[in-house]
Amino acid sequence: MSYFNVLGFEKEPFSTSPDPDFFYLSREHETALTNILIELRLKRGLCVILGDVGTGKTTLSRKLVQELKAREDFIFNIILDPSVEDEYLFLTSLVRNFEIATPSSLGPHPSILDLRDALEQFLFQKGVNEGKTIVLIVDEAQKLSEDSLEVLRVLLNFETNEFKLLQLVLLGQLELHSKIMSMANFFDRISFKFTLNPLDYNETFEMIAFRIAQAGYNAKINLFLEEAVRQIHEYSRGYPRQITLLCHKVLKSLMLRNKFVVDAELVKEIVEAEMRLGWQRREDLFQNKAVH
Repeated sequence: MSYFNVLGFEKEPFSTSPDPDFFYLSREHETALTNILIELRLKRGLCVILGDVGTGKTTLSRKLVQELKAREDFIFNIILDPSVEDEYLFLTSLVRNFEIATPSSLGPHPSILDLRDALEQFLFQKGVNEGKTIVLIVDEAQKLSEDSLEVLRVLLNFETNEFKLLQLVLLGQLELHSKIMSMANFFDRISFKFTLNPLDYNETFEMIAFRIAQAGYNAKINLFLEEAVRQIHEYSRGYPRQITLLCHKVLKSLMLRNKFVVDAELVKEIVEAEMRLGWQRREDLFQNKAVH
C-alpha cells in the first residue's frame, strides 16, 4: 500500500508529473491561460510565456492542451524538446508532428523549400478551407536555436487579410527573453507576453489545499497546520515545483513517524536534514534564517 493510501488519499497528492487535473491555477497562471485562449481564438499569432525553473510552465502547457482537446475546431501539437541541430531537422519535425504528407515525387528527402511549401499548403487547407485553428505549443522554448526561431518567424508570415494561419505558444525559461529581444522582427510579432512569478503565501496555502482535495482527502482535520505552510512557503520561496517536492517529503515523514498533522517543526527537520547532506541549490533555495 502506498504512503498516500495510508494517509487517506485516493491518489498521490504531490506528484511532480505535469497532471493538468492537479494544476493549481494561481492568479498569474489563470491570467496567462485565459489570455492565451483569447489570442488563439482571435488567431493573433504568437504568445510567449516566460518563467524561472519550477514556476509551472510545463504544467500550464498541459492545461492548455487539455483545454484545446475539448474544442473540435482546433488542430494542435506540442513540442516538448525543441533542441534540434538545424533548420532542415526542425522543419522535418514540424511536418512529421502535424502528420503532413509530402508528395511521393519529392522522394524520401525533400528540400527545405519543399518542406516549407508542404507546411504552407497544410496551413491554408486546414486554416482557410476547413476553418480550423492550427496551434503549435513549444515547451522549453529557450532551447530553440536561431535557425528554428527563424523558421517559426517565417511560418508566422503565412496569413490571410484577417488572421494568422499558425498560432504559436512559446513557454520558456528567462533566457528565452534575450533570444527574442535580439530578433526585432520576431519580437514585434508577439501578441501576448507574460512572465510567471513564484506564489505568495496565500497561493501556497491554496495550492496545498487544492492538491489535497484533488487527491481525495476528506478528513475533517487540517493535514497541514498554518505554521507548517508558512515554513513551506519560506523554504520554497513560492516555487510550485519546490512546494510539491517538499510536501511529498513531509507526508512520507508524517507516515513513517505515525503522526497525523504536519507542523512547522517537521518541515524544519526535513529541510535541515537536506541542508546537512548538501542537497541545496547554489542560490540557497531552501535557505532560512531560522536554520542558521
